[in-house]
Amino acid sequence: MSIADRIRARAEAEGFDVVGIAAIADIGPEAGQRLDRFVELGRHGEMTWLAEGERAPRRRHPAILWPEARSLIALGLNYGPDHDPLATLQQRRQAAISVYAQGRDYHLVVKKKLKALGGWLQRETGQALKVFVDTAPLMEKPLAQVAGLGWQGKHTNLVSRQFGSWLFLGAILTAADLPPDAPEIDHCGSCQACLDICPTKAFPAPYQLDARRCISYLTIEYAGVIPLEFRAAMGNRLYGCDDCLAACPWNKFAAQARDLEIQARIALKAPRLLDLARLDDAGFRDFFATTAVKRIGRDRFIRNLCLALGNSGDAAAIPVLLDLAEDAALPVRAHAAWALKQLMPAADFEEFSKERSIVESNEEVILELL
Repeated sequence: MSIADRIRARAEAEGFDVVGIAAIADIGPEAGQRLDRFVELGRHGEMTWLAEGERAPRRRHPAILWPEARSLIALGLNYGPDHDPLATLQQRRQAAISVYAQGRDYHLVVKKKLKALGGWLQRETGQALKVFVDTAPLMEKPLAQVAGLGWQGKHTNLVSRQFGSWLFLGAILTAADLPPDAPEIDHCGSCQACLDICPTKAFPAPYQLDARRCISYLTIEYAGVIPLEFRAAMGNRLYGCDDCLAACPWNKFAAQARDLEIQARIALKAPRLLDLARLDDAGFRDFFATTAVKRIGRDRFIRNLCLALGNSGDAAAIPVLLDLAEDAALPVRAHAAWALKQLMPAADFEEFSKERSIVESNEEVILELL
């Protein structure tokens, strides 16, 4: 067997579903240029690591990140759901959590497999290598396209003809010269289902994303006050958003994830909002242990949950929200107040506003929240 065939066989043995190889010399500057434009327009929002610090320039090209690299191995792990994530959006009293976060944190799962594969490859080739899964300054999606795994669709996510939208990505940079695969080409055609379904209109144009309008960004990366214009559109989404992924017609070829670790936990598929609303910090950490949700912390999660309760139409949430309006975290109090305004009769909310002191230090901001 050739080295490329042996790599594929070993990657499959480690649990990866797809693998491709690219030569570093064949990777052009286009992805780095798109990133620069994204940052110049301010579309990265509060994700300052994309624009600041010594790591930012290294993100533009693998050769800048690690000059000794000669080849890139892109790997994909299928996390296809066993249910339609869009259906959960109609269950307004249930929580919608992004499919990728319903199982064990993919960083843990993919990195373990990458390290095992990398150890084998280093012994086989005698060459140094580095493994990456999302947290390093490496643009996995455009690199995966060069390696033939799929293409970046109009929603800027990777699309696979074999697995649709549902691939976790990992990468190995190696000093070994490996035979490259053919890059994948764009198969979106005239379809724009992913653009049309976006509830916050986060795509200024095909293949362009404004993260500041993206529900995934707002619920996960953004720590501040969620703008009024997005709150109703967020619906019952507490962590992430799968709309543009789930709308892709290429999902007709997708299959359910075979790795048990990343399959959805039953408790996370569509938990009741009211069951989550009472979580304190310890309860939050326990409930979401080893999942990606844990990284945003209890306060940001409950902030999101307040908006979902406000959108639920469920008057039974009022007592819980009254308690959350006294929460130690100001963002929680403020968003709880907004939710109460959606659910309470106008006269009751007016009385609540007079009785409860939710204005602590910045009256102008709090008035905007209401």
